[in-house]
Amino acid sequence: MREQAILGYPLRWPRMIVIEVTNSREVVRQRVGRLGERLIGTVVDAEAQVEKALLQELEKNFREFGIEARIFSVDGPAMVGRSHMEVPVHVRDQRTVN
Repeated sequence: MREQAILGYPLRWPRMIVIEVTNSREVVRQRVGRLGERLIGTVVDAEAQVEKALLQELEKNFREFGIEARIFSVDGPAMVGRSHMEVPVHVRDQRTVN
């Protein structure tokens, strides 16, 4: 349920845009060529390189349009179909009290 009343006030969830880059290696290959990709691939992660460039462009364009936002780079979440997002949780410690 998207809206629920808490103490008489409606609760609204913020809207978010989730971007999953699915062709990082191809983008790097197009930018530096196959040989460059092999050389860079041993030193730099293609996904990290594309992510860094994408974040820089988003930040620059948001500033130009006057958009205020928090941009997060996170590992783990994955889209499941069209209606659910899977968010793994890293449990550092667990206790059972009987």
